[in-house]
Amino acid sequence: MKKFIILIPLYNDWESVSKLLDEIDLHTLSWDCEISVIIVNDASTQKRSGLDRNFKKIKSVKILNMKENRVHQRCIAAGFKYICKNEDFDWVIVMDADGEDRPEELNNFFKKSSENPSMTITGNRFKRSEGLVFKILYEIHKLLTLIFTGKLIKFGNFSCLPKNHVKQLIQKSYLWNSYSSSVVKTVNNRTSVPSTRGIRYFGPSKMNFTALVFHSLAIISVFKGMVVIRSIVFFLVYLFFIFNNISTFTLIPVLFLIVFTLTILKISMRANINELNKSLDNVDSIDVLRSSNNR
Repeated sequence: MKKFIILIPLYNDWESVSKLLDEIDLHTLSWDCEISVIIVNDASTQKRSGLDRNFKKIKSVKILNMKENRVHQRCIAAGFKYICKNEDFDWVIVMDADGEDRPEELNNFFKKSSENPSMTITGNRFKRSEGLVFKILYEIHKLLTLIFTGKLIKFGNFSCLPKNHVKQLIQKSYLWNSYSSSVVKTVNNRTSVPSTRGIRYFGPSKMNFTALVFHSLAIISVFKGMVVIRSIVFFLVYLFFIFNNISTFTLIPVLFLIVFTLTILKISMRANINELNKSLDNVDSIDVLRSSNNR
C-alpha cells in the first residue's frame, strides 16, 4: 500500500489547521493508501488547542515543535529532512495550514500520482480569491520572475512529490531559501493539476507586506546566475539606446537594476546547505496526536 505524508508548515494557525485536518480526513477517505500528517510548528506564540480527535483515514499526526522561528519555507525544508530521515513514505504532499490550499483538490493529486508515479505534481493556480491589490502585486511578481529568470512559476507550496524527488531536493542549498523555485530548478520531471486559491479559514495572513516582498525576491534568488546574466544584457542594451541622452533621469532604471541585482545576490547568500543539514537541531519536541498503535 502506498504511503502519503502531508507536510504542513504552521505559525499560530491552530484553529485553521484543526479544520484542515478534518477536511483532509474527509477528502482522502476513499484513497487506497496510508495517510499521515506532519505539522512543522514554526515556534508559534499561541497555545495549541482543538487538535485531539479520532480520524477515520489519517493514521497519525505528528507535530515538530521548533525552538526558533525560521519562516515557512525553511519549515518545509526541515520537514523534508525529518521525513527522509525518520519516515517510511512514497509521496509527500505539501500544503499550507490556512485553507488557501484547498483539501478537496487533494483528490487531483492522488489521481495524477497514480497516472504519473515518477513525476512531481504541482497545483498550478488559475484562479485566486485575494483582493485586487494582492492580485496586482502577484502579477508583478510573476512578471519580474519571468523577466529575470525566464521561469513562469504558477504554484506556491501546494504540490505532491515522489520519494526520489524529495531526496534530491534536500541535497540543494537553495531549498533553504525557496521551495517552489527549488522544485522548478531541480525537478525536470513535472506535471501539474489546476488549483483554485481558497479563502483562509480564519483570520488574516500571518505574512505582512515586507515578508511577502522578501518571499518574492527569495524565489527569484534561486536563479541568481540567470539574474546576473540578464541584468548585464539589459544594462548593455539600455545603455546602447540612451548613450547619446545620458542624464540623471535616464540613469534611474540603471540604478534600479543595480540595486535589484545586488539584493538578489545578497538574499541568495542565505542558501546554506550546512544550515539545511542541521535544521533538525531546531526541533525542540515532537508531539504525536495519533499513532499507528492507536488504530
